[in-house]
Parts: sequence; C-alpha cells; structure tokens
Amino acid sequence: MRNLAAVTFLLATPAFAASLQLVALGDSLTAGYGLPPQEGLVPQLQAWLAAAGADVVVLNAGVSGDTTAGGLARLDWSLAGGADALMVALGGNDLLRGLPPAQSRANLDAILTDAGKRGLPVLLVGLPAPSNYGPEFKTEFDAIFPDLAAAYGTVMLPNLLAPIMDLPLQTRSARALMQADGLHPSAEGVKLVIAELGPKVLELLARVPPR
Repeated sequence: MRNLAAVTFLLATPAFAASLQLVALGDSLTAGYGLPPQEGLVPQLQAWLAAAGADVVVLNAGVSGDTTAGGLARLDWSLAGGADALMVALGGNDLLRGLPPAQSRANLDAILTDAGKRGLPVLLVGLPAPSNYGPEFKTEFDAIFPDLAAAYGTVMLPNLLAPIMDLPLQTRSARALMQADGLHPSAEGVKLVIAELGPKVLELLARVPPR
C-alpha cells in the first residue's frame, strides 16, 4: 500500500517546468557596453522581470559593434541553446555606418522570417535615424520597424532610448543618464529604458505558447 501511495503521489505531482528563455539579440546597447556586469541592460531587465513575477531567463546575445547583418549571421548559434522568445534590438550600428536602409530592412526581415519558422514570438526594438542623414534616409529607415512589426505581427518598441532622449538635454546631463560617448546610457539611464522595455517584454512573454 505504501508503494502504491508513493506512485499515486508521483503521478499526481506536476512535472517541473523550467523557466522560459528569452534571447536578447542586439548590439552594444544590449551587451551593456561601458557598464559594470550587473548594471547593463540584460541584468537590469532580468531583475525587473523577476520583480514583476516573470519566470524567465534573459540570455545576453548582444555584441558590441554588431550590425543587422551581424545579428543575422549569428542568429543560429544565438538560438542554439534553446529559446522561447526573441528580442531583436539591432540597427544602431547600421546608422553609425550610414548603411543603406534597404539593407537593414532586408536583414531584419530575414531574422523575423527565421524566428517565425521556429515559432518564436518576437519583440522588435527600434531606433530612429538622426536627421543629419537627410529627410529621405530618415523616412526610409524609421519606417523599417513599424512596417516589419505589422507584417510579422510582432510586439514593437519604436525607440529603445526614448525614455532618455525625450528628456531635455540639461536634464539628461544633470542626471548623468548617458555615458561620456553620448551613445550609450549610464546605469541610471538603463533604469529609465527598462521601465518602458519591461512591460513590452511581459507582452512578448504572454505570447509564448503553453508547454
């Protein structure tokens, strides 16, 4: 009878459910360039999600200097360890290099196509082009993210750095929200970014199919 009771207990006990895995595919903004290990975007996002009660592990697939082409080239091995969802935050280095927007669009399109074949829900994170490239370039580049998000039905955050860039320059400076290079947020700046990114990630995780 004791053995039967033990078997009954084991059958009634739900199988252990591992945490969801979110792969954050990006560049130096994702990698946490210039910041202590625990103050980068991924560690701060992980902490925010844990505080929100999300059972997820965020895997840092950010590589400093990476372009959309680089992200596409390493997509397979970035997902090789397993993934339940994908966050794509690429394009900043395409802008810095002045690469043709059509090229950036094609690379991101290919990433989203691959993710779709794998059944992965995606959060597409954008950045707007600066005005110094001219209005035609800016219009073409800025349209990439909403167009692809609509075409693939992804969750989208239009501008990763909006919580910082929407503030007056004096406020950004006084609060030291950017690093000295003016391109990467400080640890305090990342906190602002996560406050808007976090809810979008929760929206993404809600799309992960039940196991």
